[in-house]
Amino acid sequence: MEQRNLEKGFTVWLTGPSGAGKTTLAVKLAKKLREMGYRVEILDGDTIRKTLYPELGFSKEAREMHNRIVIHMAKLLSKNGVIAIVSLISPYRAVREYARKEIGDFIEVYVYAPLEVRIQRDPKGLYKKAMRGEIKGLTGYDGVYEEPENPEVKVDSSKMTPEEEAELVIQKAKELGYLP
Repeated sequence: MEQRNLEKGFTVWLTGPSGAGKTTLAVKLAKKLREMGYRVEILDGDTIRKTLYPELGFSKEAREMHNRIVIHMAKLLSKNGVIAIVSLISPYRAVREYARKEIGDFIEVYVYAPLEVRIQRDPKGLYKKAMRGEIKGLTGYDGVYEEPENPEVKVDSSKMTPEEEAELVIQKAKELGYLP
């Protein structure tokens, strides 16, 4: 496969509550972009948190600090010709807007799924714990999640396949001139 080098990369920022389908889309999108010959890195919020600072809590301040570290990593990758795919709940609009301004070439993707679908998926068992009262403030359940007001792409993972979602993101990247 021929390697395609972008002079400047860009960042695809996947946001949505737990169980919405961010990780599934990130993996599918990365695979398609690699098959097209591009250099791609997935920055998964859970993996970064577990690797770098597993004791960090989930207060607003802790989340914002975590998000700022991921923003910095995405910025460095994008600056060096890599397509950064960020998979991060990132519940606050202000942090996502900061990411957009800081990184530059940016595609915000709102990965949506109805609450009942997220509860049914519940890959980490978080919704069950929240419904039993074992955890409080679960983002998108009884905790804050500020939906994007004008994302470049919105996908409904309860109605679309990951392939269809990835194609929408790639099409948007072409429309914005990030991909030839």
